[in-house]
Amino acid sequence: MYSLSDFDFHLPPERIAQLPLPERSASRLLQLDGELIHDRRFADIVDLLQAGDVLVMNDTRVLKARFYGVKESGGKIEALVERVLDDRTVLAQVRASKSPPPGTRMRLADAFDVTVGERAGEFFTLIFESDVFNLIEAHGRLPLPPYIEHAADEIDETRYQTVFNKVPGAVAAPTAGLHFDTALLDRLQAKGVEFAYVTLHVGAGTFQPVRTEVLADHNMHTEWYTMPQATVDAVARARAAGRDVVAVGTTSLRALESASQSGQLAAGSADTALFITPGYHFKTVTRLITNFHLPKSTLLMLVSAFAGFEPIRAAYAHAIAAEYRFFSYGDAMLLTTHSR
Repeated sequence: MYSLSDFDFHLPPERIAQLPLPERSASRLLQLDGELIHDRRFADIVDLLQAGDVLVMNDTRVLKARFYGVKESGGKIEALVERVLDDRTVLAQVRASKSPPPGTRMRLADAFDVTVGERAGEFFTLIFESDVFNLIEAHGRLPLPPYIEHAADEIDETRYQTVFNKVPGAVAAPTAGLHFDTALLDRLQAKGVEFAYVTLHVGAGTFQPVRTEVLADHNMHTEWYTMPQATVDAVARARAAGRDVVAVGTTSLRALESASQSGQLAAGSADTALFITPGYHFKTVTRLITNFHLPKSTLLMLVSAFAGFEPIRAAYAHAIAAEYRFFSYGDAMLLTTHSR
């Protein structure tokens, strides 16, 4: 059995991409097929997929979820919206010198007030004075990942969203989707690749490292997803034709596999706390497009489960030596499940 230390590796800081490339599809693509490694360009994905394959993309939109503000006492706070519960209520992380008790009023972005409700584990319930989405869009800041060192600007507001984003609710981008531009999608569609969509609102927990050496002791963060019937039907067509189900990103994969726990992909909406580690049997996804992930992260464990522990270790070592760009604004991989 694997333990946390098995998923550690040294990443030189200069390998962490701080800015997006001028063109989305100009990224590099490391193709890992079994133990074979191929260095490609991301635009080569058109040649690597076949007519009848279904490409499943996460259409979530990243919220401007970060706020700076003050409590009634004058103490400074930082709030990061984790999940929108309804049109007036959110769950949020709140950083303050002292945790605000229920009933505390806080002013965010020097623009509007919220009231602190009950705690929900590590999160605070915040009650907004009017429509949550309107206030977030008007006054919030885009929450770039902690390893990106600059504050979000106008470029990030475009490039830290996929071109197919639709449903607001994420606090982090489904980054594998950032490589697709409209022209590339048009080429894939012309080839006969079918598109399907899921919605999984990525939470801040995606950046949290695992801190327990025994993986089974890790408390996996939950995320909300919707699996449309149209996507279930598209996957069924691909499988019936013997074609691939290609997840764009670990978020799409997590939604697809969460909705397949009965053994067959089913439509619906639910929270998922699915924690995929080596030994997991994949029920729906046969290929995965993904970025490179953090050491000791649940996502590194997921891709190791998908493509094999030793092949992933070898691929990451190759990527570091070949100066691939890592993490959210970095390059991509195309993986084939080793269990097919």
